[in-house]
Formats: sequence, C-alpha cells, structure tokens
Amino acid sequence: MKQALIVVDYQKDFVDGALGFPKAVSLEKAICQKIETYRKQGAEILFTFDTHDESYLQTQEGKNLPIPHCTKGSDGWRLYGEVEALLQPQDRCFYKPCFGSWELAEYAKKQGFEQIELCGVVSNICVLSNAVLLKAALPEAELMVDANCTASNDDEMNCKALDVLQGIQVRVMNRE
Repeated sequence: MKQALIVVDYQKDFVDGALGFPKAVSLEKAICQKIETYRKQGAEILFTFDTHDESYLQTQEGKNLPIPHCTKGSDGWRLYGEVEALLQPQDRCFYKPCFGSWELAEYAKKQGFEQIELCGVVSNICVLSNAVLLKAALPEAELMVDANCTASNDDEMNCKALDVLQGIQVRVMNRE
C-alpha cells in the first residue's frame, strides 16, 4: 500500500511564535513518533510550510489576520523543535501562500497514494483545507487524522474541524 504522512505547518510561528499556542507545543512528541513510524514503514513524509513575504498584510488573509507570520526565511518559518531535525533530504516540502496546497494535492494524485495521514496545525484551517483538497484529488484514498497530533488555538473550533473531517469521510483517530 502506498502511504504518506503529511506534516502540516508545524512551524515555529504556529507553535511558540506569533500565532503559537500551548496545545501546539504539546504535539511535538506525538508528531515526531508519527514521522519515525512512517519512515520505518517506507512511507513518504511530506511537509507543508505556510510561506509569506513582506506583502502579507496586503493579502486577503493578512487583512483578516493582521499578524505577520511565517515570513520565508525567518526563524518563525522554520519547522519547530525536533520535527526540524527529522526532516530528511528525500522528504518533499510544499511552500504554500494560503491555507491549502494545490501542488500537494496534485503531487499526491500523481503518486497514487492509497493512504494518507495528516498531522500538524492548525486543525480548523490548514489541516482541514489540505484534507479537503486531498479528498478531491484522491477520492478513493483513505485519509486519516490523529486527534492527538493536531490542534487549534480554539478547542471548540478544533472539535468542529474534527466533525467536518469525519463528515467528509476522513477517519479521525483517538478522538476523546
């Protein structure tokens, strides 16, 4: 079975930087374990990076969320903690200027993944957006999200995101 793990935006600015929140910090160990497990199984590990430039505040997102973050090349743009140390040269990275990545969905379709697990942050924004794109690109693939490996700065929105993911037939594991 052709598998992939996608680590969504587990970047410093979303963990302990400009848009960081305590729950994001607590995901580090579980995400590292996922990466190591999938790597041992021979699965592809893919990373998305929220990527902005100096014109961020002039974008629609910047007007609605006027907090500069994940500026390409900045410290906040880098992967957080031990996750950064687990990035390997063969891992594919997708640099996206908005919530979802068309390039990621197209790549996943081309690769013909049969099973994809997403982890990272923020559950109700970028994790959800990428899951929707992947579901459209690969409607027969099994998509999964481990509730222990994703979070939002708003617990209620996290629960709603997990509901929506289940509604579009993404298997949500370890949900309380």
